[in-house]
Amino acid sequence: MPEQDATPAGMTIERDVPIRMRDGIELRADIYRPEGDAPVPVILTMGPYGKGLPYQTAHYAPLWKWLVETHPEVLDGSSGRFMTWETVDPERWVPAGYACVRVDSRGAGRSPGILEVWSPPETQDFYEVIEWAGTQPWSTGKVGLCGISYYAMNQWWVAGLQPPHLAAMIPWEGANDYFREISHHGGILSNVFFGKSWYERQVLSMQHGRPGLHDPFLDDSVNGPENLADEQLLANRVDTPAENRRHGLDDEWNRARSADFSKIRTPFISAASWAGFGLHQRGNFEGFTESAAEQKWLEVHPGRHEEWFYLPYALDLQRRFLDHFLKGEDNGWDREPRVMLQIRYSDRHFELRKENEWPLERTRWTNIHLDAASRRLSWEPVAASQTSFEALGEPAAFWSDPLEYETEITGPLAARLAIASSTTDADLFVTFLAYDPAGVEVEFQGTVDPHTPLAQGWLRASHREIDPNRSKPWRPYHPHTSVQPLDPGQVYHVEVEIWPTCIVLPPGSRLALSIGGRDFERPGGDQHPVFPSKGSGPFLHDDPQDRTPEVFDGTTTIYGGGEHASHLLLPMIDR
Repeated sequence: MPEQDATPAGMTIERDVPIRMRDGIELRADIYRPEGDAPVPVILTMGPYGKGLPYQTAHYAPLWKWLVETHPEVLDGSSGRFMTWETVDPERWVPAGYACVRVDSRGAGRSPGILEVWSPPETQDFYEVIEWAGTQPWSTGKVGLCGISYYAMNQWWVAGLQPPHLAAMIPWEGANDYFREISHHGGILSNVFFGKSWYERQVLSMQHGRPGLHDPFLDDSVNGPENLADEQLLANRVDTPAENRRHGLDDEWNRARSADFSKIRTPFISAASWAGFGLHQRGNFEGFTESAAEQKWLEVHPGRHEEWFYLPYALDLQRRFLDHFLKGEDNGWDREPRVMLQIRYSDRHFELRKENEWPLERTRWTNIHLDAASRRLSWEPVAASQTSFEALGEPAAFWSDPLEYETEITGPLAARLAIASSTTDADLFVTFLAYDPAGVEVEFQGTVDPHTPLAQGWLRASHREIDPNRSKPWRPYHPHTSVQPLDPGQVYHVEVEIWPTCIVLPPGSRLALSIGGRDFERPGGDQHPVFPSKGSGPFLHDDPQDRTPEVFDGTTTIYGGGEHASHLLLPMIDR
């Protein structure tokens, strides 16, 4: 037995356990469970990142180093040697009476087959894996899902299939709308899933049969036991980045990779990050507000993507919830308020506040108006005016006067803009910011970017059509099913969804709104150990095929006041 796999007292470990799928393919699982024959509930994850790749190694090594140096408490009571990226730590959960099961998804790690991330066949596999875990002799039949990102996203999708043994889930920072949150923000192609920033580093490196990485638990390849030629590897995967390019509207292909909220009945905690712009944040809020489940909770926290999931605060939250739904413990969880918010303050401290709904019932929805002539934000309506910016140049920034009172802004935002373009389209990148009384920007560590603004939104003007049945004043819903080019110089009224925020600002602070034709960024950056970080993290939109210069390198005009008024809708909270 490899030294890395020395089994802790009281734990049984089984590796590369086969799970037979409907077509005969056998996915491979690692199982950590308490010794003995007594059945226990299951915590399950399935995904493409390699069940045998330790958190401390390869491309995750700098992220591990940051986590344990910043939060050494995540190793209290654990050696950490069985941890893998974005999944639960068996050394914390097995002693608490759970089996932890990790499964390599089809075509990834030790599981053969065709690799197609986020696909309907993969979701069906997940259903079958849940049912397998719920019928093993060491299982009580209660299966829970708990994981970050990929291991959260597929929870939304599989829950819509209603596996009988799925009893609870915790999608921690997990998107669920493929088009709006993953591939096309506001209709603009997000190229984070191209090239080295994610697809090559985290997915292709884990394709089954690809040599290179080592599983210290098996003393074999993470992606073995096969060693496939490049031609066979290519034949054994679907080129998801290319598919993203091909599907530029929210068509059947995209909808098949999005959650069906009407069918989600599983009790859950949806855990969002305030600064998760560009991928997960919207999905956690939408999952909470739109899902049909009666027993559902929303938790919102700050910090880096891989951070809060492992902290004692989160571990206690997860354990109380799963103990209640998987073990039947009467621990008071069912009496917890449905919304738990870590309220952000401009001095970067946080206070836990529990609420009963989202958006908050006591929200004062307030318009702040764009005065285009002076580039001011005004609490009162303004006279007609206009201003212009070059789409690929510096954005137009609008500023408020100093706030007179302490101000809390918590909830989703929306911008209603009157715009014109010198070309047949315009991409709008809308960023909400604030500055303290000393003029210093109020920004926070984001899920990736260390200097994340307060909120971001995007819209391709040719995708401006609104679905009135699904829209809300604070969350316009664009169907993204058709392209409506602009007539150059004509004024159009567009509505931009801006993902939720939370901030408490002292008197003397100022609000700002940046509207540009390219990704928001600051000088410098690149402080994250893996991903580019200049204000928008790796969630960029600069694919040359999607943003051709002849269309998206024009002049954009913003109008304010009169018949072409523009405003920002703010969720103001009385304190």
